[in-house]
Amino acid sequence: MDELRAEMKKLAWTKGDYQIVPYGILWGSTTYESSRTNLGDYSLYVFSASDQGEAAWHVDAKSTRIGLDFTGPRIPALGCAQSGGKVEIDFQGNFTTENKGTVLLRHAYWEAKDETFRVLAGQTWDVISPLTPTTVMYSINWGAGNIGYRRAQFRGERYFAFSDTLLWTVQGSLNGNIIADVPNSFGSGTVIGDHSPWPVLMGRTALTFGDRGKGGLPITLGLSGHIGEVVYDFLAPPARDDVYLRTWSMNVDLRAPITERFGFQGEYFIGENLGAYLGGILQSVDLVYRRGIYSRGGWVQLWYDITPRLHSNVGYSLDDPLDRDLSSASGRRYNSVIWGNLIYDITKQFTVGLEVGSWRTLYVGKEPGESIRVEFMTKYTF
Repeated sequence: MDELRAEMKKLAWTKGDYQIVPYGILWGSTTYESSRTNLGDYSLYVFSASDQGEAAWHVDAKSTRIGLDFTGPRIPALGCAQSGGKVEIDFQGNFTTENKGTVLLRHAYWEAKDETFRVLAGQTWDVISPLTPTTVMYSINWGAGNIGYRRAQFRGERYFAFSDTLLWTVQGSLNGNIIADVPNSFGSGTVIGDHSPWPVLMGRTALTFGDRGKGGLPITLGLSGHIGEVVYDFLAPPARDDVYLRTWSMNVDLRAPITERFGFQGEYFIGENLGAYLGGILQSVDLVYRRGIYSRGGWVQLWYDITPRLHSNVGYSLDDPLDRDLSSASGRRYNSVIWGNLIYDITKQFTVGLEVGSWRTLYVGKEPGESIRVEFMTKYTF
């Protein structure tokens, strides 16, 4: 990766005190699934066999992404911290036909940082649950146990290096809420979500043990959480306006390389009203009970580098909403996937991967959905 970054710097543009480095991934994938999933090109959950159940084949290029990394002047008022930023897009935004992908904003932020702190303003990954499983699939098991997304935020981080083998990290952010999953995820039009008078607050603390230098194998254990409110207007009789429902989570993350070639990582979460954080199988609030849906879940992954170029990963992921919070006949009450993949670096820039996943989604009042997904991926990085 360091060699690839060095190659990227050769493409840098310079404008005064600013350096701009373009980068991107040309990403193609083709997938067979024994039973249809939402969304098909990547999977969030399996449709009930009562509704779908048919096999499908997909070919997709919308995961292709383009970005710019910015490096600016140091800021004397912040201890000569290095300023910079990032803008990154892909093409998985809302679209009407599959070959006409629209722009999806992934990252757009300014930051200043040094070895002891970082401040950031803009859109990037959530503070909570920061790890991602190494999947071939674009959606990295969202909706099936991997929570956390990207949203606009003001963020601060502080790093306390007690020694070469012990680092304490403290992170916090003030975030905008995302309410687009209501009513879209229900398709009913009977509930409207809106912003509350308060921001969503996120925090994380983590300890890193072990040598952090080149060749070291540090282990990081983190504890994170968020709390906020969403305002709902329920339009179906009896109509109710301005219903304030809490959203919260508590999360644990662990990454532990055991040797240079083998290690494991994973996360666990509990929380309520998590649709906007890709938890609760993308369900936030029940339309009948008119309360947030409680859910718990997580994922675990083992990795092993067979050779310096051939990488293997296996894992299990699940999201389990509380059954008593679900009244709808279409409510999703359990979602899991067992998966494994092989990823081969043909060159430093060109990678191919093959992944097999066994998905299972349970419903209230409907037949379960079960699907075997086989996905082949190519990535050309520049």
